[in-house]
Amino acid sequence: MNHRILITGGTGFIGQVLCPKLIAKGYSLTVLSRQSEADVLAACGRVEAVSDLDLLVDHPGFDGVINLAGEGIADKRWNNQRKQQLRDSRIALTRQLVSVIRTWSARPKVLVSGSAVGFYGNQDSARVTEDTAPNDEFTHRLCRDWEAEANQLKSDGIRVCLSRTGVVAGPDGGFLQRMLLPFRLGLGGRLGSGNQYMPWVHRDDVVSALIFMLESENATGPYNVVSPNPVTNREFTRCLASVLNRPAIFPAPAPVLKVALGEMSRLLLTGQQAVPQRLLQQDFRFTYPDLTSALESCVR
Repeated sequence: MNHRILITGGTGFIGQVLCPKLIAKGYSLTVLSRQSEADVLAACGRVEAVSDLDLLVDHPGFDGVINLAGEGIADKRWNNQRKQQLRDSRIALTRQLVSVIRTWSARPKVLVSGSAVGFYGNQDSARVTEDTAPNDEFTHRLCRDWEAEANQLKSDGIRVCLSRTGVVAGPDGGFLQRMLLPFRLGLGGRLGSGNQYMPWVHRDDVVSALIFMLESENATGPYNVVSPNPVTNREFTRCLASVLNRPAIFPAPAPVLKVALGEMSRLLLTGQQAVPQRLLQQDFRFTYPDLTSALESCVR
């Protein structure tokens, strides 16, 4: 078992659950965050907080690294400046992380690095596995270049796993938090045609998959971290409305979303019928494989 783990993005929506799980398993954690030490401890538990990667140059080293850093892709409307911020928070930081790791006296056994099913771009209704050829668009290039930086460490003999994560559902945050108010008011509905796939996954399963990649010595390369049961946006919104005992009769037309969000509307109006082929082949077990039980656990 690895014992000393460095985590970037540990205070985020996934990291706040991952860190306590790893601590409970006996790991010693160092969390890279721009937040104050008090805020990091409040979010993550008993961890060492580090504010800058440069402080880890010539460090004795860690047994493993989990790289989850990156600004929220849907937090702000995309323009050229915002796109560069998204790239820098992922690609430039991962490049810096790799160069810092190469200064350590003891190299980690594994790097688990974040990515997203956006790697594949829009795939319409095609079934998407880790072998599916991507559609060349902004999200693909963002994830491709992000993964390429992480993969640099393969030449150092370090095992590299890439977590191509879907749309993460969990309580008290994430994309679901933004949907709850209109749906609770009975104002929710499908987005655009509703036929686009939403490769959803419960946050607890993301955390379990990251730990699986960290601890499984035969785990390597990209993994689609998504539910084995993808649904269309129409099915997702209908299920959420049902869980909340509300109607879902107010669709958001595609032209309205395009005017409101610009290019970022593609996050909502396109998708991937992604499946976790490699996780299932390696006998990974999902706690929330079906959407109803996943949503019920999120909106209790």
